[in-house]
Amino acid sequence: MGDPLGIGPEVLVKALADPALRSRGRWVIYGTAAAIGHAARLTGVRVVGDPDVVVLEPPGAHAVPSLDTHPAGDRAESGAASFACVESGIAACLRAGRGEAPELPAALVTAPISKAAWHLAGHTRFPGHTELLAERCNAGRTRMMFVAPNLRVILATTHVALSKVPGLLTTSRVLETIELGAETCRCLGVERPRVAVCGVNPHASEGGLFGDEEVRAVAPAVLAAREKGIDASGPFPGDTIFNAALKGRFDLVVAMYHDQGLIPVKLLAFDRAVNATVGLPIVRTSPDHGTAYDIAGKGVADAGSMKAAIHLALDLVGAG
Repeated sequence: MGDPLGIGPEVLVKALADPALRSRGRWVIYGTAAAIGHAARLTGVRVVGDPDVVVLEPPGAHAVPSLDTHPAGDRAESGAASFACVESGIAACLRAGRGEAPELPAALVTAPISKAAWHLAGHTRFPGHTELLAERCNAGRTRMMFVAPNLRVILATTHVALSKVPGLLTTSRVLETIELGAETCRCLGVERPRVAVCGVNPHASEGGLFGDEEVRAVAPAVLAAREKGIDASGPFPGDTIFNAALKGRFDLVVAMYHDQGLIPVKLLAFDRAVNATVGLPIVRTSPDHGTAYDIAGKGVADAGSMKAAIHLALDLVGAG
């Protein structure tokens, strides 16, 4: 459910109230009955059940139980609740991957959390979902990839200060990002993805005039990817390559840092883009927006990105 004080419960309930989406699978909500019940009442979705289990109407063959965790009266408590929900969801998906029970979830879709609330709750080791998932899944290499109707972007670095990005960019890191992105594109039906790789500096450094990251790390990674049979090109200037991708020249753009990739994605498809954590042994997706505390509780949150996140998770696990 994400942060119970944000719009997560609301967009979750709105998404699962869609019969077309509900018919594609069976759903388990990891969240508090109070938050899910309140969101259902707020959005006009009928619920049945007792204070501990909320089921969205009509339950039919796809009941949606809500598994209670912690109360959430302030930001610290909301952080504790959302963290516990993510932990429960990850554990269930890992158990499903081990074949322990057929009724366990095959994929995890996470509503937005507040990193500040996690810190207030004492969970200071993890900047966000991605880092927690990587540790719990014992995944050596993970990346954030964003899928929109007209653009796919994967990030070489994620939640770090911009000043630290140059030191994190190595040939192996950029190459891994290209490989993971190309592999995910193939899972989505793009047999031979055309991958565009961004530079770091203005004009991709103009041959080294504005920095050495392109020569030192990015260009060698592109060459190594091509030697492995991946149709990769670059480094390209970050201010023009996304336009080329929009025109259909590329199937994926590899961005070097968070805002380089996320600004075009959110500008073009704020309510339709999906974040997928790639490189995990489980499928995990999420909407590309945040908790939106300013509109939480007003019943006006758009569930488009949450619906897209659920549909993408189903596509990645091969659901009907």
